[in-house]
Amino acid sequence: MSEVKISAATRTEFGKGAARRIRREDKVPGVLYGHGSDPIHLTLPGHELLLALRTPNVLIALDIDGKTNELAIPKSVQRDPLKGFLEHVDLQLVQRGEKVTVEIPVQTEGELAPGGNLLEHVLNALPVEAEATHIPESVTVSVEGLEAGASILAKDITLPKGTTLAVEEDAVVLQVLAAQAEEAPEGEEAAEDEAAEA
Repeated sequence: MSEVKISAATRTEFGKGAARRIRREDKVPGVLYGHGSDPIHLTLPGHELLLALRTPNVLIALDIDGKTNELAIPKSVQRDPLKGFLEHVDLQLVQRGEKVTVEIPVQTEGELAPGGNLLEHVLNALPVEAEATHIPESVTVSVEGLEAGASILAKDITLPKGTTLAVEEDAVVLQVLAAQAEEAPEGEEAAEDEAAEA
């Protein structure tokens, strides 16, 4: 689990105009909340935050105004739908040793049984409970040799030590769908029959 240090500044201006001014400076407006404390409105460096958010559930060590140090994990990230830049981020305050509920990406390895079947990710991310400072970046599941109709349930996935499921054990995470038989167009079939007769 990676920990990224980011310097942040508290902000007192709110609203769309203030947010636009912040973004023009390549910064991102955000809010830090949790543990029953009042939300802290922040301005964060855009590029550093973008790099940090490439890691799912990254642990961010915030240096706020050079006075306060807090640990946080991203809970909600808003991006511009067209350009993809960060518009706003919600950060949840966490403490070392504290358990948090997060979703971790599900990755697969191996090849399905021959036959052109399809693997469907019913859950792209698995809800789990883990220590804030030991959140797994992802879980890897083997699909080697699985045939149509096979499914992998949440309880079938091996989790790292100290991590537990935060979803029903029988929840389907992955399933193998049978390949759809494609019918050749009539014109092609007729051409094949003529070729066979010749």
